Amino acid sequence: QGEAIRVLVTGAAGQIAYSLLYSIAKGDVFGKDQPLVLVLLDITPMMTVLEGVVMELQDCALPLLREVIPTDKEEVAFKDLDVAILVGSMPRREGMERKDLLKANVKIFKSQGAALDKYAKKTVKVVVVGNPANTNCLIASKSAPSIPKENFSCLTRLDHNRAKSQIAMKLGVTANDVKNVIIWGNHSSTQYPDVNHAKVNLKGKEVGVYEAIKDDSWLKGDFILTVQQRGAAVIKARKLSSAMSAAKAICDHVRDIWFGTPAGEFVSMGVISDGNSYGVPEDLLYSFPVVIKDKTWKFVEGLPINDFSREKMDLTAKELTEEKETAVEFLSSA
Repeated sequence: QGEAIRVLVTGAAGQIAYSLLYSIAKGDVFGKDQPLVLVLLDITPMMTVLEGVVMELQDCALPLLREVIPTDKEEVAFKDLDVAILVGSMPRREGMERKDLLKANVKIFKSQGAALDKYAKKTVKVVVVGNPANTNCLIASKSAPSIPKENFSCLTRLDHNRAKSQIAMKLGVTANDVKNVIIWGNHSSTQYPDVNHAKVNLKGKEVGVYEAIKDDSWLKGDFILTVQQRGAAVIKARKLSSAMSAAKAICDHVRDIWFGTPAGEFVSMGVISDGNSYGVPEDLLYSFPVVIKDKTWKFVEGLPINDFSREKMDLTAKELTEEKETAVEFLSSA
């Protein structure tokens, strides 16, 4: 076993973190022989709850976990990090406008970006989960000018997994038999789940999803709506937002950054749009299909985009542009 890596999880007393921390600590993300130090950040009123989480992690008696550091101080949390998973954010409360939500979060992610800039390793990989994830990620990146923009990504893997699973259930196969679905754009209800390039393994043969399902109106209608609205559907049923599935998606996302994507497969990740060939405006944090090798992602190039897709991709880009403009306004006054 080599040297331990330092991994930060923010919002560490919350319910997503509760599902996430065990998976990280037992080696599901960075490998079975990678020791780690877990740094857990939350706000001061949550410190007692966080102590309970620390006790539980200790009681799991995990061989890879060298140390657990609970803190409410950014200068402790962000020091010498290899990976930062930013789960904590201001949740949307009843009667809250998206604008109010953005304002509160700009403050948080400006501060955390600045702390990354000051204390973390310049090679740190930063994953933003807290919503609005794309714009929060952009603000964090802008507030950490000495860390490469490419090191920042936001989570759209949950949407990606939801899309895969819907296709798999429709065809009666496993989720592993479905690959190369794409989530374009914002992690919001304007996101575009695209299966034009997706493949499914049917009885040992690889078939395009449109060809396999033979139901274009479902694929262009209910399928897209189900994926777009899935988060809200979970809240309605469970009275709490997705936690288990969000934690699993974070693990998938970070593991792929660490170990790369399988040959012939691509995944969806919110990344900086600079230099993309799909007509998405520059300087947006937008979800694209990517392949990852040596901890570096690249856009999947050359996928043909039909008119139906183009319209949906532009719509979510427009929402992200508006969000960014609002956030940047707040940023200058934050």
